[in-house]
Amino acid sequence: MTSQTPVADRAPDLPVPEPRKGLRGHPWLTLFSVAIGVMMVALDGTIVAIANPAIKQDLGASLADVQWITNGYMLALAVSLITAGKLGDRFGHRQTFLIGVVGFAAASCAIGFSSEVALVITFRVLQGLFGALLMPAALGLLRATFPAEKLNMAIGIWGMVIGASTAGGPIVGGLLVEHVNWQSVFFINVPVGILALVLGLVILKDHRAENAPRSFDIPGIVLLSGAMFCLIWPLIKATEWGWGDMKTLGFLIGAVVLFALFAVLETKVREPLIPLRMFRSVPLAAGTVLMVLMAFAFLGGLFFVTFYLQNVHGMSPVDSGLHLLPLTGMMIVGSPLAGALITKFGPRIPLVGGMVLTAVAMYGMSGLDTDSSTGPMSVWFALLGLGLAPVMVGATEVIVGNAPLELSGVAGGLQQAAMQVGGSLGTAVLGAVMASRVDSRFPDNWQSAGLPPVPPAKMSQAADAVSAGIAPVPKGTPPEIAQKITSVAHDTFVSGMGLAFTVACGVAIVAAVVATFTKRGANAEAGAGAGHI
Repeated sequence: MTSQTPVADRAPDLPVPEPRKGLRGHPWLTLFSVAIGVMMVALDGTIVAIANPAIKQDLGASLADVQWITNGYMLALAVSLITAGKLGDRFGHRQTFLIGVVGFAAASCAIGFSSEVALVITFRVLQGLFGALLMPAALGLLRATFPAEKLNMAIGIWGMVIGASTAGGPIVGGLLVEHVNWQSVFFINVPVGILALVLGLVILKDHRAENAPRSFDIPGIVLLSGAMFCLIWPLIKATEWGWGDMKTLGFLIGAVVLFALFAVLETKVREPLIPLRMFRSVPLAAGTVLMVLMAFAFLGGLFFVTFYLQNVHGMSPVDSGLHLLPLTGMMIVGSPLAGALITKFGPRIPLVGGMVLTAVAMYGMSGLDTDSSTGPMSVWFALLGLGLAPVMVGATEVIVGNAPLELSGVAGGLQQAAMQVGGSLGTAVLGAVMASRVDSRFPDNWQSAGLPPVPPAKMSQAADAVSAGIAPVPKGTPPEIAQKITSVAHDTFVSGMGLAFTVACGVAIVAAVVATFTKRGANAEAGAGAGHI
């Protein structure tokens, strides 16, 4: 059980925490310190996508190799987040955070010096593993450092940093690749990592709960890691394999079996990796489901926005990133405000309101077409950022605040893992929705435009390109025909994107219903001052 005994009522033989003096352990400086490290990881989630074409050309990589540069990172991050959170609970979040910072920066530097794509992929996997150490440890440090009445504001700023870094990745990446080289995308993490390390050594103070775990559930780690891999991998490959393919189904069935075995095991061991009693808390379970649904709608939908801006509207990566600034800006402004609202009114109303706004924004984005101007796009992007801000903050507080202090790292890993699962699921499912709409409409639209008939195999290949907003215009095509093909391709893509956003809108509405089951963290009081070393 979590210790929630007031300091004044503790037994005389227990040390009473001294008031904080100087830099070490200062709450707001702690937030600044962990935000630098978290920014490095969040930025890397999107900045590398801009560098992939340059990496492909420079290293002679295949398309599959380039996909592994992203997928290897995502898999390593998703599979190890909860285990990494447990490491923080066991050995201290300060040590775990600092190891993550050093490892992430070192792996980034190694990528920059790599001359073979196999090395890039290997070090990207290491980046994911060290990044997994950083994220839950950062939340654990905030939970242990901030008093309950200020925790939501801290998480709000933390969420603002993640949102701004994620959305700013394409802009920063585009500028670096265009004006320096692709290696600079990774080298930039070295000075940032050094800064985070120095600040961490000077400012961060270790905190551990009195009843922190003292052992490891090795079989549980193996089963959970295997289950997460079997879940995330087919979601990544579903577009290529197909949902009905035996490989896809086999991995998903394997995930269900491994999750079931993990659940059984966790009831048998003395110190389980994830005590299932955590999920007796309805708010914590609801917060986890809410995070999955939010990431499904947001990350799944955002996947198509980049194609829409770059391939339909012909924007450069930097320009498309700039067009997303209303989304980024509202997340930056909205996250601290959401923290203040949640502190005052509790998470339920802001969470429900945030998901309703997200649903409205998704519905509005379903109406975008090939001729939509910057104005309407900016309105819907801004509304989406305003809706997401309270959800990022509130769902995190609900999950971490309703978990016992000694499991704050596991709860932080659970929150991040839920985002990874939701994002992968949203990208896969909405991608399938897009592909289905394109496959059904593209041949008819092609014929209606009076374009020359093409063999079914070539039509299928063309439809794959259209699913990414690319017009399949063969070389040497007369300008008039090329214009018709482009018009048909873009109209078909926009139709598919509209359906995908409509589905995302429905998921956001379901998430709003789930948000009604959330409430303020029952264990949030066991934060600052509880179990200092």
